[in-house]
Amino acid sequence: QVQLVESGGGLVQAGGSLRLSCSASGSIFSINGMGWYRQAPGKQREQVATITSNGITNYADSVKDRFTISRDNAKNTVYLQMNSLKPEDTAVYYCKANYFYIASRTSWGQGTQVTVSS
Repeated sequence: QVQLVESGGGLVQAGGSLRLSCSASGSIFSINGMGWYRQAPGKQREQVATITSNGITNYADSVKDRFTISRDNAKNTVYLQMNSLKPEDTAVYYCKANYFYIASRTSWGQGTQVTVSS
């Protein structure tokens, strides 16, 4: 099993920056890839950025060139550096891990609120 804990959310003005962290514990050796997702009020959860175990990254078009996902394998942590934040980035941000434990599984963190004021 894999447990995820996010941190780093908060309130920031438009144009500002935040860095989210997601720390993994448990069967971390079985993690295949991790990612950040977000859900705004009244909207579906959407993928923001993902990173594979080999470090290959993928971004939603809406955050390209503004957000950067990275991982520190020694600390079992994945980060999301968010720059040039916009009010439309306001959402609850969730960390997700895909891992294998008897079968392919998915674990989600509890979410962290990001609010960008105009």
